[in-house]
Amino acid sequence: QVQLVESGGGLVQAGESLRLSCAASRSIFSIYDMGWYRQAPGKQRELVATITSGGSTNYADSVEGRFTISRDNAKNTVYLQMNSLKPEDTAVYYCRAVKIVIYWGQGTQVTVSS
Repeated sequence: QVQLVESGGGLVQAGESLRLSCAASRSIFSIYDMGWYRQAPGKQRELVATITSGGSTNYADSVEGRFTISRDNAKNTVYLQMNSLKPEDTAVYYCRAVKIVIYWGQGTQVTVSS
């Protein structure tokens, strides 16, 4: 069982930055592929960015060049640095861990005002 706890969400203005963190409960965090997803009101949950256990990253086209995913295996934590935020980035952001079984965090709200 893996528990994921997100933090770092909040209310910002367009153009500002936020950094989300996701802390995992297990010390073998390093073998999990991690990802950030988001869900806006009335929309389906969508991929934002992923990072494999080996450090390879992938981004949605809508955030490429603005967001950066990273991981610190010593701290069992994955980060999402979000720069140049836009109102359309407003959503609940979820952390996901995958190693055969998928685990989700409870989500953290990000609101970007225009």
